[in-house]
Amino acid sequence: MSDVFISYARSTAAQANQVAEALRALGYGVWRDDELPPHRAYADVIEERLAAAKAVVVLWSAEAVRSEWVQSEADRARADRKLVQLNLDGAKLPMPFDRIQCADLAGWNGEPHAPAWRKVVESIAALASPAATGPTPARHRSAPKLSICVLPFANISDDPQQEYFSDGISEDIITDLSKVSALSVVARNTAFTFKGKSVRVGDVARELNVSHVLEGSVRKAGNRVRITAQLIDGAAGDHVWAERWDRDLTDIFALQDEISQAIVAALKLRLMPEEKQAIARRGTENVEAYNLYLMARQYLVSGNLGDARHQEAIVRLCKAATDLDPDYARAWALMARAQRSLRFTHGRAGDDGLAAAERAMRLDPNLPEAHAVKARHLEVQGRREEANEEAEFALRLDPQSFEANDTAGDLSFRQERFEDAARYFEQAAALMEAEVGCAAMMITCYLAMGDAEKMRRAARMTVERAERAVTHDQSNGSAMAWGACGLAALGERDRARDWARRAVLVDPDNAMARYNLACILSVHMGDTEGALELLGPFLANTTLTYIDHAQVDPDLAPVRGDPRFAAMMAAARERLAAEAAAVD
Repeated sequence: MSDVFISYARSTAAQANQVAEALRALGYGVWRDDELPPHRAYADVIEERLAAAKAVVVLWSAEAVRSEWVQSEADRARADRKLVQLNLDGAKLPMPFDRIQCADLAGWNGEPHAPAWRKVVESIAALASPAATGPTPARHRSAPKLSICVLPFANISDDPQQEYFSDGISEDIITDLSKVSALSVVARNTAFTFKGKSVRVGDVARELNVSHVLEGSVRKAGNRVRITAQLIDGAAGDHVWAERWDRDLTDIFALQDEISQAIVAALKLRLMPEEKQAIARRGTENVEAYNLYLMARQYLVSGNLGDARHQEAIVRLCKAATDLDPDYARAWALMARAQRSLRFTHGRAGDDGLAAAERAMRLDPNLPEAHAVKARHLEVQGRREEANEEAEFALRLDPQSFEANDTAGDLSFRQERFEDAARYFEQAAALMEAEVGCAAMMITCYLAMGDAEKMRRAARMTVERAERAVTHDQSNGSAMAWGACGLAALGERDRARDWARRAVLVDPDNAMARYNLACILSVHMGDTEGALELLGPFLANTTLTYIDHAQVDPDLAPVRGDPRFAAMMAAARERLAAEAAAVD
């Protein structure tokens, strides 16, 4: 296998070849995707070569920053501690890569003694030995850092609806182990791609290039919980450690700590005092409040955001959680998101969520989900610059926050910054594997950017996720409408029409679904009359959030010049202004 994997965007193929040849001249084995064998699947070969490489050199450029493939490869390399970055054109790097050393090779002509190039060579030398020199003597070879993938724990409860609980346990263990500085942990979004699949641990270890894999199961019944876990050596396939616990549900937090510490002990690692404290920090000590929060979050990831009943359920569950523990910041933040959605997306009277978001921030100033809600409120108030700053702050707090990336995507979209929006939606979709809406938004962004290849990729992702969501919940009108959008973008018009009809039949009150169906008719079907027919009653009853969205949505470009659409929009704004005046 090659020493160095080169990741780059297609427009910089010449520079990628220049870098590759310079490294080969130094004795390194180099691989880039111009060497794909014709009989192998593209994704399979990329995974294999990426895992095997000792160093991954990412060539950042304006196009690479927008590329899901390059970002995905860079993220894998970062997780495996073998990332080497260089910038070809001064492009602003996406987070979190903007926090990592990056050599500036703008204008580099291949000069081997250029300071920036020497920096690249030194970084690669620290990770990989040139193939020509043979293997590094054992006494000089640095020990590989321990790494682990926590596979989603299987729900083996009698009630399949308890899956939210097993997912929560898995996520918490990933979070806990990520606080151990001596251990590299595969990100949640990568680990959860294996959810529900029958996999061989050795294959997972090789694919992700990790030294160990943790797998287990959760059975929850009444006030009792049984958890089994086993730590497996990825190379040898041997069990390093295995255990089973039968406990009262009230012991769940102590049990999670025990599992994490048992894994650390089995790997012969030592926890620093601050790491022990970080693992013990749960956000709440009330088990029932924790259980209610996990239930509420499951509604968030279900994919049916157009159904106000889901948002109402989140509010009720989080309200119950905060009644039990008034200091539970995450529950306040999730409730704030749902309340904001009910008020500004569904047009419901009542609390707009700002008070809950601010309370969450007082309890935990570093909670990105709360700052994401605050950013959306600032946008509604017309304070766009402040909204952007708040969203950026949320992302700095946690670049891996779904809510922060989703919010940044929405703000960018409504400001017609479609390249930025696509980047944020890509990240949000990667972080939440069940999320359909972000994948569907990527279709619109790439269509606006004129990138047909990425649009089709986003459309395929949307259809796949929509199919899974509808299989899980056949009344999910939002997923059906998004699936119809993906099918229409792929040119499968008959299937798209069938999905659209089903969406209207099973969820006739879903305003989000009807709006998306109008967009399909407008941009993918060329049916202006049909789009306007759907938009008329929608705009006559919708909220300012949707009006502002429709004003810039590229999917409605074919109808935007129609005087009937302009009249509908003007009438909608007059109605909303009159309603606001009546309230004042």
